[in-house]
Amino acid sequence: MTKIDFRSISNNLELVDDIWVAKSKSKISYPDEANENCFQIEENSFWFRHRNNCIIEVVKQFPPKGIFFDIGGGNGFVAKELEESGIETVLVEPGEIGVSNARKRGLRHIICATLEDAGFKSHTLSTVGLFDVVEHIEDDKTFLKFVFDFLESKGKLYITVPAFNFLWSKEDDDAGHFKRYTIKSISEILNEIGFYVEYATYIFSILPIPIFLFRSLLDKLGLGKNRAREERHKHEHCQRKGIMGKLLGNVLNMELKCIKDKKMIPFGSSCLIVATHF
Repeated sequence: MTKIDFRSISNNLELVDDIWVAKSKSKISYPDEANENCFQIEENSFWFRHRNNCIIEVVKQFPPKGIFFDIGGGNGFVAKELEESGIETVLVEPGEIGVSNARKRGLRHIICATLEDAGFKSHTLSTVGLFDVVEHIEDDKTFLKFVFDFLESKGKLYITVPAFNFLWSKEDDDAGHFKRYTIKSISEILNEIGFYVEYATYIFSILPIPIFLFRSLLDKLGLGKNRAREERHKHEHCQRKGIMGKLLGNVLNMELKCIKDKKMIPFGSSCLIVATHF
């Protein structure tokens, strides 16, 4: 695979130890330790695995143009899956821990920067992925306007965001989230900016009730703070076995079939959007 020289599309990147690094560095709303915590659980997590499966399926149904820029892509878990599916992918990640972990996964095209600091020229990116990124941006509309400006005409944007404010919990606070969305609310923002939403669906349709009962409600009652966050994450993300595992597998497979058929899933704990620059 040929290394990409990003100086043709950016004014603010330099090559340092085989990684493209921004000359400036902005503050991000993401805990320093979060990437390492995710790195410990991603490979064996039903949640990260199913999100990847949904992303790959939606990319198959709505193919990207050119190189896929995975913005805020953490440890490269999605980027690696995209590359293994035959899609040339660039990881853009401001966290040094995430970049280090992405290198361990064998990713070659890595930019250590925020989208703003990367200094991309207008209309130079063909495809952008924002997978659980937008909720970390306080001024989400301005951020998505930046993305719109960086995309080429007819360029693709793929997004996942957490759904429904009634599912807000301390987990969102700890993760540095500013809001949760609905299909309607995120679509309205994208349409106002100038995107055309080609496809929108909820995913993780089985999770809203347990999230509400065991996160949101317990936090409201002051009963959800005893278990360490890392321990809770490992427990929540582990593969399920027995009857629960079979039920979960059936539901998640149904969701993949809906995406393959380009149908909308009416309810879930995350939103998945495909939009086109016009």
